[in-house]
Amino acid sequence: MAPMNSRERVLTALDHREPDRPPRDLGSTTATGIHPTAYQALKEHLGLEGGWTYLSARAQLARVESALMERFKIDCLPLISQTAAEPPVLDEQRSYVDRWGVERRLPSVGGHYYVTRPPLASAGRMSELHAYTWPEPRTNFALLREQAAHLRATTDKALILNLEVGFLHQAQFVRGFDRWLMDLAADPPFAEALMDAILEIWLAEAEATIRAVGDCADVVVYADDIAFQDRPIFSMAMYRKLIRPRQRRVFDLMRRSGMKVFYHSCGNVRPLLADLVEMGVDILNPVQVSAEGMGNTAALKEQWGDELIFWGGIDTQAVLPRGSTGDVCQEVMRRLNDLAPGGGYVVAPVHDVQPEVPPANLCAMFDATGEWEEHAAG
Repeated sequence: MAPMNSRERVLTALDHREPDRPPRDLGSTTATGIHPTAYQALKEHLGLEGGWTYLSARAQLARVESALMERFKIDCLPLISQTAAEPPVLDEQRSYVDRWGVERRLPSVGGHYYVTRPPLASAGRMSELHAYTWPEPRTNFALLREQAAHLRATTDKALILNLEVGFLHQAQFVRGFDRWLMDLAADPPFAEALMDAILEIWLAEAEATIRAVGDCADVVVYADDIAFQDRPIFSMAMYRKLIRPRQRRVFDLMRRSGMKVFYHSCGNVRPLLADLVEMGVDILNPVQVSAEGMGNTAALKEQWGDELIFWGGIDTQAVLPRGSTGDVCQEVMRRLNDLAPGGGYVVAPVHDVQPEVPPANLCAMFDATGEWEEHAAG
């Protein structure tokens, strides 16, 4: 097979055809990224000088530089609003309030921002929800358009458009996760009104983003967790009544763009795969293999490989942070053997690489990918 460039390689895999080698990703999305502490340690391990810049300050992710992309043969580049890279001004408690009114705090050592004050946690009446000051949708993405056009003209990488954090997550942030779950069960009208208020803002921003850069990008990303480690967050009846109709609006917008639809949800999403496929999801991420029902990647490929592209799958919960380089190699070989044949797979870590991942293990992940490729090529 003739060598492909990165974009050809990714598009071939996304078309459920086998490329010259499986595409690789590190840092093209806020769900396949790397924490700045881990990134700096990786650079030092490889003897690369200099510091780092943010891809996303809220998610605490570093932008992967070209030298590392070449070292690991990464095939994808991120498109993300420049405001995501702007670090907030913190108070003496290392906290700030975002545009939704959510107070967030950054731990003093490692980690990422966590919610310390959901602004609607004490709201008990619909009138309080209606009276809340919601942010205006962002609609000016001229700078992102300029960046996207430049990258399309000057690189052969696949371009991955990251939309804002999903409406389910945002509902959890403004209400508090526990209160939001109780609302879904005990006060569905309130839960629906909250989700709808956020969803309208989200859809307006997403539509403006897609209109600005959709003709330059290959994949569009929506991230919104719908599962725990062992099971979906919702019963199937609750999901199909309260969540799925709203997600359908999201996926309909994404599908109209012509880009491949990339959906991220951690946890055991297997019971929900039929619903996601029916709504038009093309790409499943992160394929959390440590979650219940997700570890048998050969079975996932057999059952869903004709409908879904798998993006991720290299365990970040146990193997990458605590395994040996040999363990990492075994993990990579297993996932590639299960998921790569016939196309439809992009090699990436399960979610973001955190500070506890040794640099040698991240190198071993991509080195083992290369070894698998050499063996597959004969």
